[in-house]
Amino acid sequence: MTSRDKKIMQEMANAIRGLTIDAIEKANSGHPGMPMGMADVATVLFKNHMKFDPQDPDWINRDRFVLSAGHGSMLLYALSYLVGYKDCTLNQIKKFRQLGSKTAGHPEFGLLKSIETTTGPLGQGFANSVGMAMAEKILNLKFGNIFDHKTWCIVGDGCLMEGISQEAISFAGHQKLNKLIVLFDNNRISIDGSVDLTCSDDQEKRFRASNWNTIAIDGHNFNQIDIALRKAKESEKPTLISCKTLIGFGSPNKAGSESCHGSPLGKNESLLTKKNLNLSNKNFFVPKQILKEWNKVGKKGQKFNKNWKNKFNKSLKHKEILKQMKIKKLTRSKDTIKFLEKIIKSSKNEATRKSSQNSLEFLSTKITNLIGGSADLTGSNLTKTSSSKLNGKCLNYIHYGVREHFMSAAMNGIAVHGGFLPYGGTFLVFSDYCKNSIRLSAMMKQRVIYVFTHDSIGLGEDGPTHQPIEHLAGLRSIPNLNVFRPCDAVETFEAWEIAVNSLKTPSVLALSRQNLPLLRKKYKTNLSSKGGYLLKKTEKPKLTLIASGSEVSIGFEISQKLSEIGIQSNLVSMPCIEAFERQNKSYKNKVLGSKPRVVIEAASTLGWYKYLNPKDLIFGIDSFGESGKGNQLFDHFSLTKEKIYKKIINKLLK
Repeated sequence: MTSRDKKIMQEMANAIRGLTIDAIEKANSGHPGMPMGMADVATVLFKNHMKFDPQDPDWINRDRFVLSAGHGSMLLYALSYLVGYKDCTLNQIKKFRQLGSKTAGHPEFGLLKSIETTTGPLGQGFANSVGMAMAEKILNLKFGNIFDHKTWCIVGDGCLMEGISQEAISFAGHQKLNKLIVLFDNNRISIDGSVDLTCSDDQEKRFRASNWNTIAIDGHNFNQIDIALRKAKESEKPTLISCKTLIGFGSPNKAGSESCHGSPLGKNESLLTKKNLNLSNKNFFVPKQILKEWNKVGKKGQKFNKNWKNKFNKSLKHKEILKQMKIKKLTRSKDTIKFLEKIIKSSKNEATRKSSQNSLEFLSTKITNLIGGSADLTGSNLTKTSSSKLNGKCLNYIHYGVREHFMSAAMNGIAVHGGFLPYGGTFLVFSDYCKNSIRLSAMMKQRVIYVFTHDSIGLGEDGPTHQPIEHLAGLRSIPNLNVFRPCDAVETFEAWEIAVNSLKTPSVLALSRQNLPLLRKKYKTNLSSKGGYLLKKTEKPKLTLIASGSEVSIGFEISQKLSEIGIQSNLVSMPCIEAFERQNKSYKNKVLGSKPRVVIEAASTLGWYKYLNPKDLIFGIDSFGESGKGNQLFDHFSLTKEKIYKKIINKLLK
């Protein structure tokens, strides 16, 4: 690299720093330290190594760039503007962190085309990037080198302190995801001060222990940066490049300290820093020659894209590839009717986790780009089918290991990458480990399907640590998330059908361990799509029973027992409260009725009271579970036909 090249590189990097300083100063909030510290690394990466096209930001074979240290969002926004993404104008930079702007405090998927995934909760972007690299690997195995892009991810000390990082490191090393390159902003500073306060990890040894290649460089030495990036691209393992940087690089009084991590430099320090970096005092100013150099970087990607498309379009398989990468909408066919008729005909008691597996067997014949998996509970979640493949060209199932949080985040990465519909399983109680990622699935409007089995005290002897109580209520509180708790095999298929067709909404399937009777006989219409419906309707009901999942069968038995003494009742199955809430008032009133209501669910009662009047009854569990056989526990918590029936007679119908 010539001295002239270095000079241009330095001025290009300083343009990032200048925009960062001005945007954060104008907003009077933000994190200048990381963008200023990593500007040199980012400049070399984008100028010499990144394969992307700002004019075609959705190009499937582009390199992915993930800013896991999302608080440093101005690094990404400055780059987006400089290389020529149309949606990231200088005006957007000036609106940084303002209501309604596309340049939010942390990168939000969908606001700008350069944002590959929502980052901010530390470690999430890192795990997402592993999912993206996994998606690329599967496409490469399936279709060959027509897919051959890299995934680049910037992490900070905070990302590597978060527990999810170890799950991601371990998995990526084991899978030998050599096209994943992580750039560690090794500035040794966190919000509280020096990293020495909290951490003495040797990050290079840590990554090497998990089968990674590691390189240590000076993050402000352009030659070292360039050589390291070239070596990383040739590695047969995933690579960590530890970039020794100075947080707030260029600031005379704040560089190297926590004071520039999450606060504006201040007017005086900004002026001093600009002077130190030989930048104009004029705000949001980039010299024409430097802007031209940056625009060249963006235009270079157009050639990569054009050459790839020519190669792709000449491929004999290109039409078939496009067809396979498109996730089909699931429409009801003769095969669907036959599948459902078979369920009705067998009329057997079956755990909904088994019903889910049967539904997956059917779905896998219709949707070729399903990518399944489980967090070391395949035999319990029943997420594997006869068509599941662990390797080779048909790889479509991932053993995630005991890494629930990583699994969820990786599925987000697979989803935003494109080309696949991911689903993954664990126990419902362990959705706690997945919660941050589930929330981001919903925020990013991604079609990710969470298969959570062992959904209640019905799992039995494993006891209160494994028996979910508050989890349904917690999951139902997440905006844009459909939580399904089907009562039988028909509702389970309906839940899968809705989940597959929910293009902008993730889904949770809460499934039973214990066998449940088949209650549905009508199957030609997806009744679960309404969220709640009348499973049993009578002419002159005295009350309405409302239940979900395994408790619907209890409600059915109570309804029969009441009819024996001449009391008619309606029974509502409520597999998805979120879908029910989307119905109009007239429909909801029709289903719930005007008579006294009784809610039954073996979980926290929180959230159900909106459907109840003061004198109505609710049967749930507002304590932790117990260890014992499932049927004993239902009796212990007064969730049996006899106990609920007795209370209805004594308190509701007197």
